[in-house]
Amino acid sequence: MTKNTICLWFDKDAEDAARFYAETFPDSAVGKVTRAPGNYPEGKEGDVLVVEFTVAGIPCMGLNGGSAFKHSEAFSFQILTENQEETDRYWNAIVGNGGKESDCGWCRDRWGISWQITPRVLMEAINAGGGEAKRAFDAMMTMQKIDVARIEVARRG
Repeated sequence: MTKNTICLWFDKDAEDAARFYAETFPDSAVGKVTRAPGNYPEGKEGDVLVVEFTVAGIPCMGLNGGSAFKHSEAFSFQILTENQEETDRYWNAIVGNGGKESDCGWCRDRWGISWQITPRVLMEAINAGGGEAKRAFDAMMTMQKIDVARIEVARRG
């Protein structure tokens, strides 16, 4: 185990989520799966309790804790993309697997985890500051999935 790990609470399907993330994002994998040594409020002995996994190089742990807690946009993974093709691939994988579109490059997977699928060109424009940042930001505010070509046009004014 790593010293610092993101722990994500799932109802009962942490292993399914971890496998989806491993299939979708590079530098991702499913690690150790630990089964419950005894019964617990929303599960029984032998059920998958904890799944260790990596998402884009970030160590995570999925805990099948039951229905007591839900995810919110207060936590999200941000995935920087290099072009529209990569943006589309991740966005479509998440939304097409029971997820939901949101605004400004955000979407939520079917387990309720929020994702920011963010083209690098958008972050470069915002980090540039001034009018370029304002134009790119204003363009982004009208989008769900980020349109790289529209951001590039906005950057140039």
